[in-house]
Amino acid sequence: MSRFISALAVALAATSSLAAEIPTNGLKEIPALGLGTWLSDRDKVDHAVEYALDNGYNHIDAAWIYRNEDQTGRGIAASELSRKDIWITSKLWNSFHRPSEVEAAIKTSISRLGVDYLDLYLIHWPVAFVPDEGTKLDKKTSIIDTWRALEDLVRANLTRHIGISNFAKSDVEEVLAVCEICPYAHEFETHPYLQQQDFIDWHAEVGVKVIAYSPLANTNPIYRRDAPPLLEDPYWKELAARKNATVAQAAIAWGFQRGTVVIPKSSHEKYIDENRDAAGIRFSKDEMADIAKHDRKIRMSNPSKNWGVQLFADLDDHLELEDETVGEL
Repeated sequence: MSRFISALAVALAATSSLAAEIPTNGLKEIPALGLGTWLSDRDKVDHAVEYALDNGYNHIDAAWIYRNEDQTGRGIAASELSRKDIWITSKLWNSFHRPSEVEAAIKTSISRLGVDYLDLYLIHWPVAFVPDEGTKLDKKTSIIDTWRALEDLVRANLTRHIGISNFAKSDVEEVLAVCEICPYAHEFETHPYLQQQDFIDWHAEVGVKVIAYSPLANTNPIYRRDAPPLLEDPYWKELAARKNATVAQAAIAWGFQRGTVVIPKSSHEKYIDENRDAAGIRFSKDEMADIAKHDRKIRMSNPSKNWGVQLFADLDDHLELEDETVGEL
């Protein structure tokens, strides 16, 4: 796969030797609501993206590993919005962390999405794999090695901003200590069942925006089921009823009010519209305080065991791995 990306990048370079011109009159900040595309069906995501962009959205969250960037790009192209009015995020997969792989990887995502540049490019996980060797850990490539390569992407006008995803606090601090172009945003799992308010507040203190993925907790079919589905949680059903809203709308509105960017995924027009309309819901201080008391501290997405890496070590609900299973990066 790495060899394919390198070949594609060479072809792209041959057709365009000039860096993209990034408009100066486009979106200045990341929109608070975006359409997530993780686990979106390939045969549905193009319509979902087109519909969302033509009905009030201007932010699409994508990634190489979602394996649907080409279809996502078709939806972007079919929409009525101009490129400068859409915020597009993608992510660098673990297999492309070596500095020599990074530029080819972003050019692949840019090509598949059918655009000339990205607004935000994230390191998807603080884990490097050896190219073309599955999940074998690359112990020679550090987070900082990869970050330096991302900084060069901004200088090359391939992306307006760079950032991180799924990092522990110590990982973020490592980048902040040396960055020349510092993280614009950090995308990580946070929702009513994993609130991580202290971590979110810390990001505000250091000037890094938070993008909340899986904002509806365990509605995702691959997630753990040792807690009631958020959409069926009696507390959230009662809270939503008081707001004349759905549970999904209430959870999204709560995400907005605590200062996070929220990226719910849906392929259904009805839910895309409902999620957009959550922006009109507000909670009182007492309601926000009560919601905080219902934090279950349950993490849904954690590949630590599968990858043999200790992730989220200084955050809520991390896995403690046996020493012999933990790889040092």
